[in-house]
Order: sequence, then structure tokens, then C-alpha cells
Amino acid sequence: MKLKVVTIGGGSSYTPELIEGFIKRYDKFPLTEYWLVDCELGKEKVKIIESLTKRMFEKAGLNIKVHSTLDRREALKDADFVTLQFRVGGLAARDNDEIIPLKYDIIGQETNGPGGMFKALRTIPVIFDIIKDCQQLCPNAWIISFTNPSGINAEAVFRHTGWKKFIGLCNGPIGMENQIKKVLNVKETDDFVIKFGGINHMVFVTEIKVNGEDKYPELIKIITDEKISEKLKNIADINYSSEFIRGCKYFGIGYFKYYVKKCEMLEHLKLDALQGQNRAKVVKKVEKELFEKYKDVNLCDKPKELELRGGAYYSDAACNLISSIYNDTGDIQVCDTLNNGSITNLPDDVVVEVSCKVTKDGPKPVYIGDLPWQAIGLIQQLKAFEVLTSNAAVSGNYEDTLYAMAINPLVQDEVKAKHILDDMLQANKEYLTNFRKYFDEH
Repeated sequence: MKLKVVTIGGGSSYTPELIEGFIKRYDKFPLTEYWLVDCELGKEKVKIIESLTKRMFEKAGLNIKVHSTLDRREALKDADFVTLQFRVGGLAARDNDEIIPLKYDIIGQETNGPGGMFKALRTIPVIFDIIKDCQQLCPNAWIISFTNPSGINAEAVFRHTGWKKFIGLCNGPIGMENQIKKVLNVKETDDFVIKFGGINHMVFVTEIKVNGEDKYPELIKIITDEKISEKLKNIADINYSSEFIRGCKYFGIGYFKYYVKKCEMLEHLKLDALQGQNRAKVVKKVEKELFEKYKDVNLCDKPKELELRGGAYYSDAACNLISSIYNDTGDIQVCDTLNNGSITNLPDDVVVEVSCKVTKDGPKPVYIGDLPWQAIGLIQQLKAFEVLTSNAAVSGNYEDTLYAMAINPLVQDEVKAKHILDDMLQANKEYLTNFRKYFDEH
């Protein structure tokens, strides 16, 4: 039986993580055909990844046909699953996302604030084009998107296209869950229940039970005493105060620091940029080293150094989801999908990041109820920003874009928003296809 997966952005340094995930799950997800798709800019990298993929499958003893192409439509025909992991503009565009806002004392980051906004503006039109191709060539395929900003991209798809089989994905909740298990010394034999609720990169743990016992108070006590917070490679390790943790009472993703430790995070990012060590430049160096390793014809495994790239648990998130849909398992995973009554103090028709029961019909959000006051205010602000940004990506309207940027909690300044917007529009001119009218007039 044919089982075909297509990865768009196949020349990414992340891809060996995905291949490892397929190999580990082959008995449950017997992949037969795998396509790697990239653009002209990535043609050398995708060939390197194709060769490594073949070696990895061969070492695992798996007879899986592997192809690479720059023609997306050639790859998509009759696909069962399509994964997205591309970066419009490459790391040069990410560098602009990080550096330009810092000129105006605003945090520059690839998924938060103005940087996240412009990554969405570049990305959403491309995702829409991919969906048009899928409608013609593989109308029954599931699109699994790891492309950032995952939540805004999913918001745009559900709000502005008729495509329903789209799921945004993030490795953050898996990292949070693993850290909580370690802190609480959870054993494999324990009955462990955890629930997540929020939006992408602003998600909170809403429930923790071990063998039926509520363990949230114990977790808060431990992280208060030991100053533990969720650690991500792309976020400075700046601790919260004990008083703040006790006041919050909830465990949130590390991106929360950008909003409640704004000044410290800004200074850290400015220092990194001054030293030429902002995340885009670090990743560029790591990627160069990784691809030198990938070229080695004797390499048949994912190299350990890939963990430095920041994509830990990517394969677990993506491959678990694909396998669970294929096998109709009904297990619980965290997805970016329509709320549909899960979080009761957010509208039903917005995209949330929430624990879901995964079936052959996709993710079904579990009931969370009201998010606590400690989380919901910021989440509502960010959700408004996400909706307005997705609308601006479609309209290409300057005024829509300015307002969306100005209300982002990392900006909240109309004058600075206008300066940043004008600079970032020019820096991204070749990628903003929906803003042609604006550029023609300016």
C-alpha cells in the first residue's frame, strides 16, 4: 500500500530529525514514498539532505523511495501528508526580523513582536499557494505545519481559506512536559496527565496529575525554591523571582519572559546583536557546520550537533501526530487548531494551542474551560494581534498592518510601530507579494 509524505522546505537542517522520527515509527507508519521539496535558493542543500535521507533509510533497512525536486506540484500529487518547514527569505530575513526592531528599543524575535509579524506576512501567501496546489493534487492530504509563526499561520488558513485539514505544530509543549516529568520525578509506570491551553508561544499548563493526584502545587513549590523555568535554546535563561512565580501559580512557556521581563530581555538581545551573536547569526553558523557533516557520505544518522539548532523534539511532535492520524489512536497531543469550545474565555472560531485527542479526522480539542486570569489577559491581546496580522497578510493594507503592529504587547507605541513598519517593509519588499499596491505608490 502506498503511503506518501511530502516535506516542503526539505533542504532544512531540521529534516534529519524528521527522518529519524519516521524510522522510529515505521512499524506503525509504513512510509513508502518520501519527497523533499525546496526552492532554487535551497537546491544544493536539498540534494545534500536527499542523499543523507537515503543513507539513513538504508541503514535502517527500510525500502522507502526518496525524491527531491524544486517543482512542488510534481511532489504533491496524491500525497497523504504534507509537512511544512520552510523559511521565506532564509536566515537573512530572520536577521532583519531580529535587528530592525532593536533600533527602536523594541524586542526583535522571529515569532514574537514585529519580527514574528513580518515572518507571518512573508509566509502566509506561500502557504495559501501550497493549499491551492493541494486542493488540485492531493485534496485528502493533511498539512502539518511546523513553519513559524505556527499560530498566526494556522489562524490565517482557517480564517481565509476553505482548507480544513491543517494543523499547526510546536515542539515547545513537549519540552515543557519533559521538564515537568523530570522535576516531579515521574516514572514511566506512573499514570501521568497533563493539559495545555493557550496560543502558540504563549501556552500554559492547566492541569498536572500523577496517579490521580494534583501535582501542580508541588511543581510550583519546586520551581519557586529552585528557580526553574522552561528553557529554550533561543531564549535567554533569565529567571523569574520567587514572588512572581507564587503570584502566577501557573507554568508557562519560556516566551512568556519576553512580556513580563521585557526590559531585561531587550538588553540581553541588544548585547547579543552588538556582539554579532543574535540568534539568526548563531543559527547560520550552526547550519553551516551541520551541512558540512551532512555531506559526509559515511554519515548515516542524525548528528548530535543538530540539538544546537533548537529543534529538539521536532520529530516527536511531527511524527507522533502523523502516525496518530494514520492509526486513529485517540491519544492526546498538543496542536494548533480551532478552539471549538475548548477554552471558554476565547472565541470558538480562533486558533488555539491546546491538548487534543488525535483521530483519523484530525485533532479534537479537549475541554479546558476558562484560562486563569494570570494567562488570559495577555493571550487575548496576542490573539487580537494574530487575527489582525492574518488579515493584514491577506489585504496588504498599510493601515491594517500598522494597527496590528502597534497593539502588539511588545510594541504598544504608534510612532515606533510606524518607524519599524516602514523599515521592515523595505527590508522585505521582494517577499511581500500582497503589498504590491503599497510599493507601487511608495
